Order: sequence, then structure tokens, then C-alpha cells
Amino acid sequence: MVSCACPGDHGRVAADGYDPVARVKALEQLLVEKGYVDPAALDVIVETYAHEVGPMNGAKVVAKAWADPAYRQRLLADGTAASAELGYGGRGGEHIVAVENTEKLHNLIVCTLCSCYPWPLLGLPPVWYKSPPYRSRAVIEPRAVLKDFGVTLPETTAIRVWDSTAETRYLVVPMRPAGTEGLSEERLVGLITRESMIGTGLALAPARVAA
Repeated sequence: MVSCACPGDHGRVAADGYDPVARVKALEQLLVEKGYVDPAALDVIVETYAHEVGPMNGAKVVAKAWADPAYRQRLLADGTAASAELGYGGRGGEHIVAVENTEKLHNLIVCTLCSCYPWPLLGLPPVWYKSPPYRSRAVIEPRAVLKDFGVTLPETTAIRVWDSTAETRYLVVPMRPAGTEGLSEERLVGLITRESMIGTGLALAPARVAA
């Protein structure tokens, strides 16, 4: 059985020989050598999405949904419009669908064909999200994949897998942790991880986040 390329395994080549990191680096070098890409401009783009955008935009959307019931309803009804209310949209975010986790249902996002991902909300997709093991196993055995990420759900919790496409990108609204009722939206943002908005993780408990 092919093991999932989980967090911390970014440097490991998949069992089928696919090494996405090496492949991307080789392609980047080729484009630079041919003069199609300015390496300095590319560094700026990567830096922006990795650190300035990152998952922070999505976390702000989720935090507002937790704190504002009316916004939550708008987000679940039309993820694109609700995200645009906070200024988030554009390429990769034209058609956003928000799906909400509950005690009875856990949502997991994958792109089985390539690596479609809500860039304006979550920034750069993690390497494991693009790997063949994750893309195949998430559909076939999602509960086992979640365990690989350290998430063990009760058997009574159903798991629904959503397949992102070029037309539709998904955002998971994780369950709000207990004991956060008095926290501001700014504090709530710190509890929301990229993995929790993909479905491979859960929102953090307040005790795990430094004040």
C-alpha cells in the first residue's frame, strides 16, 4: 500500500517514484535558463503567497463565520461572494464553495486530477496535497488518510470527500473549539490552520496557541 505523503514527509519520494519537489525545481530552472521567467519576480510571488497570503485569508473568513452567524450563513450559501466581502477573490477563487464540519460530518478536500486549490484563501498548496498518494488515497480510504495526519474521528462521524476542479474550489469551515466563546476574531484566527481548512486537520484548542 502506498503511504500518504503527510506533513514532515515533504522530502520523501513517493513509492511510485514521483518527486514533485524535484520536478518543480527542474521546470523552474529550465524556464529561467530560457528566459521565460525572472527568478527575482518568481521569488516575490512565492514569498507573497507563502507568507503574506498563506492561509491567513482563509483563517479570517472562517473566524468571521464562527463569530458572526449571519456571515456564516452567507458563506455557506455563496462562498465566493462571502469571501469577496472581506476582499478575497481573483484567480483560483472565482468559485468558492464552503463546507462546514459538524459532529456528524467531516469534510475533506482533494483534487484528484491535478492540484486545484483556493489560492486567494489558502495561499500555496502544500506539497503533499499535490502528491499522487494523497490524491488517490483521500478518495479511497479517507479515514485512514486522516489518521496519517493525526486525526482520528469517531466511527459515528461520516466523512465526505470533495473533489476540487478548475471550476470549483472548496474551503472547509472547521468546528469551532470549545472554550472559545469569549475570544475575538483576531484570537480565533490563530486557532485556524491550513490543514483544518483542507480537512486534514482540526482547529487548535486555545491552550495550544500562545496568547
